[in-house]
Amino acid sequence: MPLVLHNTLTRRKEAFRPLDPNRVRLYVCGPTVYNLAHIGNARPFIVFDLLFRLLRRLYGEAHVVYARNITDVDDKIIDAARSRGETILNLTERTTIVFHEDMAAVNNLPPTLEPRATEHIGQMVAMIEVLIAKGHAYEAEGHVLFAVESMPDYGKLSGRPLDDMIAGARIEVAPYKRQPGDFVLWKPSTEAQPGWDSPWGRGRPGWHIECSAMSEAHLGEHFDIHGGGLDLIFPHHENELAQSVCAHGGRPFVNVWMHNAFLDMEGEKMSKSLGNIRTVHELLDEAPGEALRYAMLTAHYRDPMDWTGERVRQAKTALDRFYVALRATAGIEPIFPVTPAVLPALEDDLNTPLAQSVLHELVTTLNKAETTQEKAEAKGALLASGRLMGLLEQDPEAWLRWRPKADQGFSDAEVEALIAARRAARASKDFAEADRLRKQLTEAGIILEDKPEATIWRRGGL
Repeated sequence: MPLVLHNTLTRRKEAFRPLDPNRVRLYVCGPTVYNLAHIGNARPFIVFDLLFRLLRRLYGEAHVVYARNITDVDDKIIDAARSRGETILNLTERTTIVFHEDMAAVNNLPPTLEPRATEHIGQMVAMIEVLIAKGHAYEAEGHVLFAVESMPDYGKLSGRPLDDMIAGARIEVAPYKRQPGDFVLWKPSTEAQPGWDSPWGRGRPGWHIECSAMSEAHLGEHFDIHGGGLDLIFPHHENELAQSVCAHGGRPFVNVWMHNAFLDMEGEKMSKSLGNIRTVHELLDEAPGEALRYAMLTAHYRDPMDWTGERVRQAKTALDRFYVALRATAGIEPIFPVTPAVLPALEDDLNTPLAQSVLHELVTTLNKAETTQEKAEAKGALLASGRLMGLLEQDPEAWLRWRPKADQGFSDAEVEALIAARRAARASKDFAEADRLRKQLTEAGIILEDKPEATIWRRGGL
């Protein structure tokens, strides 16, 4: 079946037709690097990494360009650096490094391009000059603002009247605005704030113009897919769309807009006041990154998600089942299918719950396989499908011996020593001692499996 994606702009699922199959272009709004990414931030990065993998599978790795920016100039960054007593450069570099580590830990591929806002100030200034020349922007008290009324169909992405959008968003009220909905393209900077020279004085860009300039610089005026979280539809993506269309003389900007739904934490909205914001970095101490990824994919990306400890535990248990089956067939070379079995599910607007059910069917087939040929084919089908989703790429033995950072239980070496002591007790027919050692290991969460040639083990649960 052809790839079908839900387009926020048209409010329906559509067959995806790239502008150029030899250069399929995807842009996703990346992090504003003033703090560590929380698990809600991670949802779009995991979702669109999956889309990136799928597009590479369909069009070829060399024919897909995925740009995910770094916002490294923003008022939140300025405020955070000041409050922490560090330089903006130190804050943004430190936070970016951790972001990259966290994204790698949840099995996200690096994007093809990762443009930084501070490296594209010239392009932003040039686009603002075009908008002024075309009558879509104006200068007022050192600011340059986009005039929303200059675009007759402003609001088409959100699908709501401008007054309704403004009422539901935190819109800056300023006397120099012609209309309340006009938004900042350029703002003045004090000596204590980062700034660049421009025709309107020393200043810095507004948030929205950054992505318009960076996407144009790397993907062109018109590209295939723009993604992000639901919270970005208004004002960020609405304003990106307005700027880019107006700067380009009314020509199209993006063919498909995709947005993932919100994520709650244990039934409540994540917020500083509730103290329930969990960063990816924290969660990686409690569960493997692949379990976080699997948990994120248990809900369809357009459905709201409640992130719970139980969801993560279930994800770890599911992955344990896959890795146990892969360990049992470690000596068998997989035979990979032409087409991964999960492909039809993913082609249907990234239906990850259905894709995960296919994985479970595949592991059942692997566990029931009898001949070496059957096992090789079943193993290849499971690996091919898992890897398309960014799963099952680890060494099974390493996965099955993973333990949380706070785990004070037996080390691998201690487990091996206890298993050797149990083996010796059994050999000397001291079955009471052997049972005692097995119980000791079981109570520590160690699962033993006695084979004719040896005893193998793994850590259970989280």
